[in-house]
Amino acid sequence: MRVVVIGAGLGGLTLAHGLRRAGIDVAVYERDGARGRPQGVSLHIDGRGAAALRACLPPAHAAMVAATTGGPRTRTLLLSEVDGELAVAGTRPADGVAGRARPGRQVHRPLLRAVLLTGLGDAVRFGAEFTRFERRADGRVRVWFADGATDTADVLVGADGIGSAVRARFLPDVRVADTGRRMIMGATPVRAVAGTGLPELAGDSPAVVRVRGTTMVLGVLRFAEQPKIAREKWLPALRVPDVEDYVMWALPVARERLGPPGAVWHRARELAADLHPALREVVAEAWPEVTVALRIGMIPAVPAWPASPVTLIGDAIHPAPGFGANLAMRDADRLRAALAGAHRGRHALLDAIGAYEETMRRDSFTPAAASA
Repeated sequence: MRVVVIGAGLGGLTLAHGLRRAGIDVAVYERDGARGRPQGVSLHIDGRGAAALRACLPPAHAAMVAATTGGPRTRTLLLSEVDGELAVAGTRPADGVAGRARPGRQVHRPLLRAVLLTGLGDAVRFGAEFTRFERRADGRVRVWFADGATDTADVLVGADGIGSAVRARFLPDVRVADTGRRMIMGATPVRAVAGTGLPELAGDSPAVVRVRGTTMVLGVLRFAEQPKIAREKWLPALRVPDVEDYVMWALPVARERLGPPGAVWHRARELAADLHPALREVVAEAWPEVTVALRIGMIPAVPAWPASPVTLIGDAIHPAPGFGANLAMRDADRLRAALAGAHRGRHALLDAIGAYEETMRRDSFTPAAASA
């Protein structure tokens, strides 16, 4: 069996590892360069994402991920300003109810992606823009790219995010709804704001601050083990990006065009102008080059479609702002298991894909996911 995956994001790369471990030939094509597109630097990985990584990755890769997470996150802190000081006004459980986060740990997205790319160098091609596909008479799929190159596979997987070119060809009636919401996300070295007391106040828990009409989300990532040290123990081939403990932060913003990272950082400083001095300092001391603005889009629940050798995972079919990476990696694990079963002759290929898609639609198109 040969599988072509479009998109070298977290879901696509997790799937590629899982398929390789199952003895399935896989090729990953990514439109962007090796660094990928700006998406923020931090992720909350809950039990769904963690289980998928353990199931799909080689043991050393999974150990590297586990060694470089932050501390356990079991609640969300609600901060407010009391007599001029930030204080914990309440907590919210991380229980997954009504769109709330599940228990998990914070991870550094560029580091996780670097781990996922390790060992897949011969399977991933960057700068390859998918343009179209065609189902052949023998049941296989032929894929075309903008540079004229082609590939042929038994299965084509769209793992290319909310703007999926595969989905546009496969399910052309599905449309992304712009919610009108935008989020500016950035990161600030802990050392730069150590004097504010904010890292100690938050601990390992995510925190929501509502001060003077502005909402800000914070999360401190202190690596359980420094990545360069963990690499020597678990994954020497890994190219570790420059990284240190940091405060991840996010500010909601109205629909507007924000421009490149430098301009986004200046806009964030404007939004933080009326906040508590500690919060202003977090934004002022941030790394401008990693400050990005993300558009929040959604896809309404999609009616069932006939199983075929083309399928989708993650944001390509069910965006879930805040925890989409977990669902994408869970999809990858489930699709890996389905294709591995077909590869071993346990199921017909289209039956396996259809079963995966039925489960994916049932679990991902939910009211809680939509409201989140």
